[in-house]
Amino acid sequence: MDNERADRATLIAEPAPAICAAIRWSQFLQGFLLMAAWPVLDLIIRLWFGFRLFPVDMMAPVGAGLGLLLALGFLTQPVAALTIWYCIAAATGSAGHAADIALLVWLAVAGASFISLDWAFAAGARSIALPGVDRITAWLRNLSTAGEPVLLMLMRLLAAAILIAIAGADLGGLTHFLRSGWEPEIASTALQRLLFALALLLAFGFMTRVAALVAAGMLLSLNGVAAAGVVLLLMVLVFRGGGYLTADGWIIGRIAERYPHLFAPPDWDDERLPHVVIVGAGFGGLAAARAFRQSPCRVTLIDRRNYHLFQPLLYQVATAGLSPADIAMPVRSVFRDQPNVRCLLGRVNDVDRHAQTVTVGERQVPYDYLILATGARHSYFGRDDWEPVAPGLKKIDDATSIRRRILLAFEHAEDCDDADERAAWLTFVVVGGGPTGVEIAGTLVELAHHGMAGDFRRADPTQARVILMEGGPRPLAAFTESLSTYTRKALEELGVEVRTDARVEEIDETGVVVNGEHVAARTVIWGAGVIASSAHKWLEAAHDRAGRVEVEADLTVPGAPEVFVVGDTASSKAWNGNPVPGLAPAAKQGGSYAARVIHNRIVGRPAPRPFRYRHQGNLATIGRQAAVVDLGRLKLKGAIAWWFWGFVHVFFLIGTRNRTSVILQWFWAYLTFNRGTRLITGAEA
Repeated sequence: MDNERADRATLIAEPAPAICAAIRWSQFLQGFLLMAAWPVLDLIIRLWFGFRLFPVDMMAPVGAGLGLLLALGFLTQPVAALTIWYCIAAATGSAGHAADIALLVWLAVAGASFISLDWAFAAGARSIALPGVDRITAWLRNLSTAGEPVLLMLMRLLAAAILIAIAGADLGGLTHFLRSGWEPEIASTALQRLLFALALLLAFGFMTRVAALVAAGMLLSLNGVAAAGVVLLLMVLVFRGGGYLTADGWIIGRIAERYPHLFAPPDWDDERLPHVVIVGAGFGGLAAARAFRQSPCRVTLIDRRNYHLFQPLLYQVATAGLSPADIAMPVRSVFRDQPNVRCLLGRVNDVDRHAQTVTVGERQVPYDYLILATGARHSYFGRDDWEPVAPGLKKIDDATSIRRRILLAFEHAEDCDDADERAAWLTFVVVGGGPTGVEIAGTLVELAHHGMAGDFRRADPTQARVILMEGGPRPLAAFTESLSTYTRKALEELGVEVRTDARVEEIDETGVVVNGEHVAARTVIWGAGVIASSAHKWLEAAHDRAGRVEVEADLTVPGAPEVFVVGDTASSKAWNGNPVPGLAPAAKQGGSYAARVIHNRIVGRPAPRPFRYRHQGNLATIGRQAAVVDLGRLKLKGAIAWWFWGFVHVFFLIGTRNRTSVILQWFWAYLTFNRGTRLITGAEA
């Protein structure tokens, strides 16, 4: 047992927090530079040669052709190799000629990034029906893998020599590689010393990326465009590192020997690693799983669906503004590059706190730590019989079902001979004046009065009634009274009938009874309340009236310090003594905090301070160029709030494809009032 504990302690040991934080930040920055920023720099380098490729009268057509191919990234490696000879033959003493040749050698060895035709045609090129193509592509790939570190080392030494030459130390006449107007006198003694110091750092490979970045900035400020070739050379070192034989590599190697899991991830199937089980792939569960990226533990993320849903835009699916794929992302895709996370599709039925297992279907999943982020569902306040005729909006199935009901209502109205019956089909009641209800009501009016105008012959969508019923004195009660007043006015200007102090007494297929009055409506949408999942039953824990588990200050369950509850499932007074609201930011903060507590326990650090929710504001959109934003002291309404709301929601969507798709569809709908997902799908109810 003692040996097992020693092995586990060695496996998860970490250096001092400051060193650990520095390592993780450097790894994050390096990953960002390689994955996101490097393709852009690679494109800039190729464009640099495409638009400025040493033209000489007799060889200009050849140079132009080679430059075009490099700019497009087509046959980059062989074209760059040919360009090296062309560059040497066409030398005219232009700025940083040695740096330009080094950059061409880099392209010949490493090839182009994914912003190129080479990458676009890579899959097909490998299987092209020409003899020897597979061998050539394999040889070029091996050249890139083996030659890149050596080339980076040579480029680093060349950059150091150029900096020394610029600083005024004429070593072997390297200043002749620079433009004649580039004289050492332009720099003060202090700048000369700084350049010399940066050159030494690069030569020894110590703080390579930082030294190269500072040197690039200095050259741009001193010489502008004339230094572009040398600056690009230095930026390659910033993005790709210094290659072989660097002090940075030696230092990191020593740290890696002592703490290998910080650099080379451990075997994620190693049973000695602590096992964290997260139930729910919503905002809280996703934030928690992501926070374990650098943690020495195994993570199992369980959800009954294989996608993460961006719920704040779910109403857009229900009102035919977006398709489900625009606001959902497969969970496995999210964690494709996080090997310590395993995704499991299944429904959790129970939790055994004593055996520390989670029941998924008929199997038991053991855990060392458990995070429950199971969210909430709509509540009918004891009248669950209303659900079939007044569906709520919590999942994609709800949204597509509501969209079907809305679109079928117009179809039935078109096929109706009786005027009263047609009016009932064209009446839509939204119960609940919170953000969901307000957003659905406003979007429904725009859909009916603008998006569907002219589509029918007998029924007139512009005559549709949308009634928003709120049981309290004003809509958006969580906002300030002034913003609530503006919301009501904006809704009424759109054409929504807003009824406050409206107590719903009965809902059936014919309509709604509110305050003793029957409102004939064939389509009713529920947005009045939510109730937490069954987590409190699994845990047999204390809970509030909404079924949320009452948690400790660190989000653990009383009596079960290894079990955490976050998001809509938790009842926490971490908002300056007030209950934490059921918002996406609250779930994210709770999930990240729970992961931090677990991480600190695993690596033997002190527990963080008690969870404190930092309110980021309330947002709600009403309609075209009408929204409200409450950020505490800053309150916005109208068009500026509408733009702010759109930016925030697009920014927090997961996946570039989703962001792009939503932006394009919103832009098209804004220009044309046309909603492109008005498809009636699914079986007849």
